[in-house]
Amino acid sequence: MWCSRMALRQLQRFAATPLTGGLTSNALREMSTLQRVYVTRQIPPEGLRILRESGQVQFELWDSDDAPVPREELLQKVRGVDGLVCVLTEKIDTELLDAAGPNLKVLSTMSVGFDHLSLEELKKRGIRVGYTPDVLTDSVAELTVALLLTTSRRLIEATHEAKTGGWGTWRTLWLCGHELTNSTVGILGLGRIGVAIAERLAAFKVKKFIYADVAPRPELAGLINAEYVSFDELAERSDFLAVCCALTPETKEICNKDLFSKMKSTSIFINTSRGGVVNQEDLYEALSTGQIAGAGLDVTVPEPLPTDHPLFTLKNCVILPHIASASYTTRNAMSALAANNLLLGLRGEPMIKELKL
Repeated sequence: MWCSRMALRQLQRFAATPLTGGLTSNALREMSTLQRVYVTRQIPPEGLRILRESGQVQFELWDSDDAPVPREELLQKVRGVDGLVCVLTEKIDTELLDAAGPNLKVLSTMSVGFDHLSLEELKKRGIRVGYTPDVLTDSVAELTVALLLTTSRRLIEATHEAKTGGWGTWRTLWLCGHELTNSTVGILGLGRIGVAIAERLAAFKVKKFIYADVAPRPELAGLINAEYVSFDELAERSDFLAVCCALTPETKEICNKDLFSKMKSTSIFINTSRGGVVNQEDLYEALSTGQIAGAGLDVTVPEPLPTDHPLFTLKNCVILPHIASASYTTRNAMSALAANNLLLGLRGEPMIKELKL
């Protein structure tokens, strides 16, 4: 399992290995056969450096990190490209693939999730897909723990009270929250990130880790001494429930009123996976009626969540703007991996991380 710092160093060294079959960069630039690539966002500098120094491609990019490339411009820019580097804000569907045309052979997404990709359409056209798992495991796990603690110990409420004059005399139960010691932590979808979260939470003297998944994961579960339970039992037993599953047709809105109704009134619900796995109306009802104690969300539907959304009115709901992988090291590692995946794919070689369609 990579950590992001080690991964970035490995990817930097990997990129230093010539990907040009022995030809110099100058020689390749003089050739008319340089492959065309479009990059849909100003990705972090390591990835751009790798593409620029590869001598293998000529690329154009949407030179902004503040807003996605407009759809109409994207459809124009992808025409005739051999490769495409995208992020999760771009919907890669039939319309876009038709606009790109038959030259498109490789798509590299700077994300671990792929619900923005039309996988069946990509498979039908024989387009290879690279993605960036593993390198963001540590930063997502760190943020999940931070969000869990922020929510359970009511830090946002406490900060607001301190700033706005609510901090008066000491009170016995004012701003009390729920602690991890001797608790049961549930994980929905046990993968690399779920394991990394549990490894960090173990230091807080958690009593028990439990998990639910489509099937037992004994190898991963053994790393954290976690017990496999049913979905209902996960809801009933968890003092803290962390959602780590991918968004699929099967998991869409799997966290709904049925789940929340089985949870303890003292439970804390945390989601750093995908917003689509949660029915937000049901979550609002559970939080506003005291069915559960609190929720921390790094992902929502839509993104950004409108500022007048009812969830923003709740003191017991902490909402972050999808920043789980937002560390300099991790984002550069993701960028470098996306660039290397693209270059290797265009050469017809195995990618470092390829999505098997």
